[in-house]
Amino acid sequence: MPSEASLQQFADRYALRDLVDAYAHCADVNDFRGQAALYAENGRVAVYTGDPDTNEPVQVLTGRDEIESGITATLQDFEQTFHFNGQSTVLTLSGNQATGESYCIAHMVANVAGERTLTAMTIRYRDTFARVDGRWLFAERLLIIGYTDRRPLVA
Repeated sequence: MPSEASLQQFADRYALRDLVDAYAHCADVNDFRGQAALYAENGRVAVYTGDPDTNEPVQVLTGRDEIESGITATLQDFEQTFHFNGQSTVLTLSGNQATGESYCIAHMVANVAGERTLTAMTIRYRDTFARVDGRWLFAERLLIIGYTDRRPLVA
């Protein structure tokens, strides 16, 4: 029989993966307010185009309002986005704090001056999570861009 502690850890790990997936879902349905609500009130996003251990972020957003504005500015001009989440690993889990890392490939379709383009981007997230009022939220999300491929959309 599993212990209560092991059942709680399983539930927490499931909730953390659900949070990661909810983030991608909100992006793809243009629910930018909902996406920002997945962060703690004073949550933080830092965007990197290189190794965060050796490079400075190209963008930092702090607090839900700023995060929502930043997400909106980044995604609102795309006709369609499709975020495909890959592996997601909880690295540490202790009480109301956790860390993790997840991978994503984002596909984004834009129409600029009548020409449609497809941008594919690999993203690795380093996350710090906090349980707030019984709900897991992002406390900090490092968004690390791997590569970006932009080309005319043929279909």
